[in-house]
Amino acid sequence: MHKLRFNTPCKVRQCSQCQGDTEYYCNTCKQDLCLQCKERHVIDLETIQHDVAIYRERYEYIPKYETCVRHPDRICHIYCNSCKCPVCTRCIEHREHEIQDIVSSYETNRQQYRDIIHYIRSETLFNSCVLLTEIKTDLKSCHAEISNIQSDMSAKAQIIKQLFDTVIRDVKIRNTCYLMQRIKQHEHRLYKDLAKIEIYEHKSETLAEKPIKLLLLLKKSCIPKSKDRCYLRQHTLLSLTEKSQHEVLKKLLKEIQFIERGQRYVRKDSLLKLISTPVLHRTVMVTGVKGVFHVCFVTPDQVWITDYDNFLLINTKGDILHQPTDKSTYYGGSNTVTITGDLLYIDKDYNINKLSKDNRNKSILIKKTTKWRPLCVYCSPNNGDLLIGMDDTDTYTARVARYNAKGVHLHTIQHSSTGQELYTDPVYITENSNGDIIVSDIDCDAVVVTELEGRFRFSYTGPPSGFGLRPWGICTDALSHILVSDYYTSTIHMIDKDGNFLSLIQKDQPEIDRPWGLGYDDTYHLLWVGSWISNKVCKYRHTERQNY
Repeated sequence: MHKLRFNTPCKVRQCSQCQGDTEYYCNTCKQDLCLQCKERHVIDLETIQHDVAIYRERYEYIPKYETCVRHPDRICHIYCNSCKCPVCTRCIEHREHEIQDIVSSYETNRQQYRDIIHYIRSETLFNSCVLLTEIKTDLKSCHAEISNIQSDMSAKAQIIKQLFDTVIRDVKIRNTCYLMQRIKQHEHRLYKDLAKIEIYEHKSETLAEKPIKLLLLLKKSCIPKSKDRCYLRQHTLLSLTEKSQHEVLKKLLKEIQFIERGQRYVRKDSLLKLISTPVLHRTVMVTGVKGVFHVCFVTPDQVWITDYDNFLLINTKGDILHQPTDKSTYYGGSNTVTITGDLLYIDKDYNINKLSKDNRNKSILIKKTTKWRPLCVYCSPNNGDLLIGMDDTDTYTARVARYNAKGVHLHTIQHSSTGQELYTDPVYITENSNGDIIVSDIDCDAVVVTELEGRFRFSYTGPPSGFGLRPWGICTDALSHILVSDYYTSTIHMIDKDGNFLSLIQKDQPEIDRPWGLGYDDTYHLLWVGSWISNKVCKYRHTERQNY
């Protein structure tokens, strides 16, 4: 009998980034990963799009000898899509159902869940770590806060109790005094009635033997009517002191509110932070365009690109997926994507058309019927409203109009509180996370920002250094920063939501000579920058994940 030898050397694949054992494999960058390196790999914004799988899936291994549950002597080669179970050739009851080869079915179902697994790995787990950190911080301070709230509640409850006792006591005293007064008045009235009755009784007895005089007495006399009940009305008049107490009591009772906190969400500033120098992530050459003036995202993998008079749907590699036959005579922010995935665009007649998500059905959403012509359009991802920048060539005035998703006009923004014109030539428009409306106005060389209802907030005309601004493409990022391309300096200005200059992006990077169209990928946090004079689009990363 042979003895087993346990000292035989066994080679274990090690992680490409450390000395750990390999458990995963990145199909994108061809690296072996251990569990810890995989967790960092799938949340790092630089590698968040990579395809990471369990190492054994690298060889596309599928077990070929799994037996049927009902017929253990048979191997499953078929998958019943109707019953959602693998079967063998002897399972005759499935022959009339929709069946598929088990290998093909496995690949189909596996692919359906890969996106879900990728989202859980890259977003859900990281967000949970951020929430857990915030919860732990809150736990340290919540005891003191709860104690302060309880003390405040006890103090207010004591005040309310004292006011209740005071009001009830005053009401009792007031009602008792009033009741006694009414009883005495009723008693006095009864005594008067009794006296009258006694007099009448005496006269009646005296004239008992004189019928005629008795009848005359009955005719002339007014017999007092007996009141069997005493109705006492409640006294409702309050003194000035009691009124004051009632007002204080009502105010305190109104302050008692039950607030539902709802679900805790992760703030973007808790997830991301700025990096010192933006990094070029990738350069894409878009076939068939002469310049990239506008970038509009449908999904992270599909983007609408606009040049001089064309707009086309491309993928992240630059391949054209669809190109409508319509032409646009304006090359600003002339199209946008709705929250349902439809494309809205301004045609050559200045109508706003809608193209369905499947690129098959086209209709006019807003027809130009007035002197105002639309120059740019943007769909709010929060409520689906449309923001449209317009101008009037006759009066040389401009405005921003808000419409709902059905094309019904809601309100117009044109003047400041002092009556001054806010806009001259709004060519690009977008919305920030706080609801601010941001307009790139090329005639006044400024970025004009107003609140949701139209109140003027600020106007950005360039950094403190004083070399001015000629704004074109504009967008906002996940941290509510405003990004605008500048024709004068061929750079991208980054300002915060309050108009303070932060930095210049692409200052020393010659990838694009004239940055023009801008778009922000909110999923992978990439800034897309289109060129004015070429078909080049560069993707930059200027943020990274917080360290947790």
